[in-house]
Amino acid sequence: MSRTTGKNGNDVQRCAFCGRTASQVKILMESENGLYICDNCVMGCAEIIDEQYMNYEGFKNESKLGAEDINLLKPKELKAFLDEYVIGQEEAKKVLSVSVYNHYKRVLAKEDELGVELQKSNVLLLGPTGSGKTYL
Repeated sequence: MSRTTGKNGNDVQRCAFCGRTASQVKILMESENGLYICDNCVMGCAEIIDEQYMNYEGFKNESKLGAEDINLLKPKELKAFLDEYVIGQEEAKKVLSVSVYNHYKRVLAKEDELGVELQKSNVLLLGPTGSGKTYL
């Protein structure tokens, strides 16, 4: 049960897992069906799921790519690749090439290696139907 009646007749909300009351925890979340779970139990469940996922056979067989495993193409090389498949849209190809390069550089680089944090950039593609937005 997630609710019990307290000494003064008021309903006391309790975690359905550990039984702690709202005053004993930082966060007590209510589900759609009226059950409650506290932040401690959510964290405990997350740890259990993480452990089980790490032990999952499919996860063990997956190889994680490191920075040394990725051949990071320069923006010119990315644009040359796009030139083989996309006709026109020169400015879009340049912007996307640089954005993709910076994205991978930001993801793969450790902040202390560069001494600078690379900012995330967003690209918005606008144009009429059939202009190649999705293809790019």
